[in-house]
Amino acid sequence: MLPIERRNRIKALLKEREHMKIAELSEILDVSEMTIHRDLKPLIDEGFVMKTFGGVALVKETTEEHIPDNTCVICRRLISERLAYRIILKNNKIEMACCSHCGLIRHQQLGDEVMQALTHDFLKQTTINAVSAWYVMDTSLVAACCQPQVLSFESKEDADKFVKGFGGKVYSFNEAIPALDEKMKGGGCCHH
Repeated sequence: MLPIERRNRIKALLKEREHMKIAELSEILDVSEMTIHRDLKPLIDEGFVMKTFGGVALVKETTEEHIPDNTCVICRRLISERLAYRIILKNNKIEMACCSHCGLIRHQQLGDEVMQALTHDFLKQTTINAVSAWYVMDTSLVAACCQPQVLSFESKEDADKFVKGFGGKVYSFNEAIPALDEKMKGGGCCHH
């Protein structure tokens, strides 16, 4: 079976089931999991599917008008104000993400369209500039909704102190996006 045929079969399976594990696709299509990952890359890039923990899910077709204001633009979870990530676009529209994990993903997707981004300091619960924030990943404390978890802090000092108590690693905004991207490529992303 040619790669294009496999991708079409994957599309058909996901339209039917909406979510599948990589191992399931590998078994059904009788190819390695690495081949499935290669076949999925163009489908992810075109926004047909999104990675989940150990698998992929169909991206439901929704228009902006049909997305409730209180749900995440990436994973569609209800937004908790204490973890919210707001993106203000150059056209003055505001997009909301449920947490820094989804906020950083959307920020990267939007690129130059972003005029400003705001998130919340995990400790102080104050609104902070997302671009100047510090982000902690791989901590033992489970506090956010999406995995890999990303917690935001206004000061590097607070982030470093948090890591001393709960483990993890501190990233600047410019380091956090590629680090999160790398973790997601490794299958560590979960929106369910």
